[in-house]
Amino acid sequence: MEGKAMPQEESVLRLGRDEALEAARLWQECGDAREFACRVLGSVMNAPMDSEAQQMCGASRNERSGGRENSRNGYRPRSLKTAVGDVELEIPKLRHGTYYPERMLARWSRVDTSVAAIVQEMYVCGVSTRKVERVASRLGISSLSSSEVSSLCSDLDAEVAEFRRRDLSGTPCCYLWLDATYMSCRVGSSVVSQGVVTAIGLGADGRKHFLGCDVVDTESEDSWAAFLGGLRERGLAGVRLVVSDSHAGLVAAVSRLFQGCAWQRCVTHLQRNLQSACSGRPEDSKAAVRDLVHAAVYQDDPDLARCVWAEAAPWVASVSARAGEVFEQAEDSALAFTAFPRAHWAKLRTNNVQERANREIKRRYRVVQSFPSRESMLRLTCASLMETEGQWSQQRVFSEASAAEGFAEPADRPAPTEGRRRALGRRAREIVDEIVERRGLKKE
Repeated sequence: MEGKAMPQEESVLRLGRDEALEAARLWQECGDAREFACRVLGSVMNAPMDSEAQQMCGASRNERSGGRENSRNGYRPRSLKTAVGDVELEIPKLRHGTYYPERMLARWSRVDTSVAAIVQEMYVCGVSTRKVERVASRLGISSLSSSEVSSLCSDLDAEVAEFRRRDLSGTPCCYLWLDATYMSCRVGSSVVSQGVVTAIGLGADGRKHFLGCDVVDTESEDSWAAFLGGLRERGLAGVRLVVSDSHAGLVAAVSRLFQGCAWQRCVTHLQRNLQSACSGRPEDSKAAVRDLVHAAVYQDDPDLARCVWAEAAPWVASVSARAGEVFEQAEDSALAFTAFPRAHWAKLRTNNVQERANREIKRRYRVVQSFPSRESMLRLTCASLMETEGQWSQQRVFSEASAAEGFAEPADRPAPTEGRRRALGRRAREIVDEIVERRGLKKE
């Protein structure tokens, strides 16, 4: 049922003649609408404070009464930064004891909660503290220094702590993406590079979830083991596949903490490793190596993928012995994703899920350039991750039914018959020969 329309004469604030004249006079005194709004807001906030202080006295102003318990002693001026600008307040003082409008103002805070929320949002979105100060000045908020902005943003610490400690037992994840990104941070009297390690999981609901974040000095096995052990202690379970680069400390920690779990070597990082091993070789030769890896990992048939890999190995070694060694050792880890549901392969071949998250972190870092402490680095990183996770909560990577397939034990594939092996071998040679011919590759 539709609500009854309010009569026009009751839908607006009605002012008496004196109030209307006072409002008109105030408008003429003010330079613009913002100043007028600040003056009006100040009057509205001062009135209840004055009334509360008078009630505490037990008698009206200048009234002689036996019930008087206290008396007024002037005002204490205070400036409050609000969304409309600086509002000048007059907090009543008493002869005995103190009065403070706790319900209206947070003690020791000179910034309205709405302004604090705006500042925090700008900070999380990557706006530097100095730029926040300039924006505040344009809004009519004076002297909101960069140190005050940092202080307001420190209120995020409680949310960050809760985010990092939250229970994961209700969020089983079949896939886990791990990575680290490095940023400059002041430690003691020096500015050094510090690593921010993060973990992203795919939950049973088919959505991505940030599971953890920490700051480490280096990506050692011990530091990764401590981070991953923390995830396990908080209840992380169900992991069937970990996707990451081939950093030795990370791989060792994964094998120790997630025994029985498969490890997928990020194909993008593998390509970079191979290109580095081919340094100094002709561009066509390096392009041939890149194409051979791509041809193997993007086959729809897992058996054909391994045949292409085996057929390509001697050609990669012909370009660079070091690249050939890396390529041969990477076969099982680069093709680990083929044991999982085909619909998931695109998300499992690479660590792009983490790379995109790192880009968002680095975008905000470019504004800061260097963090004053590890705590501030963790604060901004986690705030960025929480914002991203809020966006992820509105979209699924896979349906719940599809995600459930990721938790199932990979089925053993029957070995191909002799006839199928010969057919796969012929097809693999055709694929590799086409690339070799197109790139003009020749065995040395």
